[in-house]
Amino acid sequence: MNEDTSPPPADTRAAAEGARRLREAVGAAFVGQEQAVTEALTALVAAGHVLVEGVPGLGKTLLARALARAVSADYARIQFTPDLMPSDITGHALYDRDTGTFRIRRGPVFCNFLLADEINRAPAKTQSALLEVMQEQQVTIEDQAMAVEPPFMVLATQNPIEQEGTYPLPEAQLDRFLIKVRIAYPEAGEESRIVRRVTRGQVGEQLNLEEVSPVLAAGDVLGLQRAAAAVDTDDRVVDYAVRIARASRDWPGIYYGTGPRGAIALVRCARARALLEGRDFVVPDDIKALARPVLRHRIQLGADLEIEGLTTDDVLAQVLDEVEAPRT
Repeated sequence: MNEDTSPPPADTRAAAEGARRLREAVGAAFVGQEQAVTEALTALVAAGHVLVEGVPGLGKTLLARALARAVSADYARIQFTPDLMPSDITGHALYDRDTGTFRIRRGPVFCNFLLADEINRAPAKTQSALLEVMQEQQVTIEDQAMAVEPPFMVLATQNPIEQEGTYPLPEAQLDRFLIKVRIAYPEAGEESRIVRRVTRGQVGEQLNLEEVSPVLAAGDVLGLQRAAAAVDTDDRVVDYAVRIARASRDWPGIYYGTGPRGAIALVRCARARALLEGRDFVVPDDIKALARPVLRHRIQLGADLEIEGLTTDDVLAQVLDEVEAPRT
């Protein structure tokens, strides 16, 4: 497969410019964490949802709020707790005494960007309230289906080290997230810059979003998503994504691998990555670069690999070394 060196069409360049401005706007609230920001933007352009994992205090909430502010879209936050009910998320029917009828009271899920904070603190019944809206972008209350306005994106956070009082996300719920972003501790220099920024002339620990300027409207995001869906993907690149997904099912020590949705997610994200880089075609490196964030939550290691101290990222790296990429 020969890489096309001709300049991308004007609509692709315009979309890439919009994505660049969005990246810069979100980055204005962040110090470092460029990989996490890029992966979140990739999911947005690919019209998917993000699971953000990291210990407290690394900016998971800041990422969601900065993204919503940069897009100038409706934002809502739900703090997941053990006593949270599904109706607290989706809404419920309310009896109106004046009219003698029931009316629908919409929940916070009716927004563009929904932050599901500490999603694993709620039981599975409450977590599953998000399944329908994440998959079909609609909510059913009292047999009435109501659509949420696009773009719609769920950014869910969870703490990877605190297990007491948490409920692991079921596989069906995990599979609805297009990407799992891992936010790591910052480098020493970045941490010093963070501390200076937060403590200089600021009272308390409120998230400072003043430097994040709205650069896109909700309709502009829909345009980016349509542009990403139109990015050309060679059949051999699609086959590469499928072979990676299938290899995860047969890999020694993996309890279960990803299903077809994993390969689909890889191709969707690869198209978004190509657009973010100003290309109107996907290359194998797009697939390879996104295999870990796209598949890390879609496979489960067996006990032997966990005893060896290996992580899903370690095993996926081995899979990528083994599966041959198509030549360009």
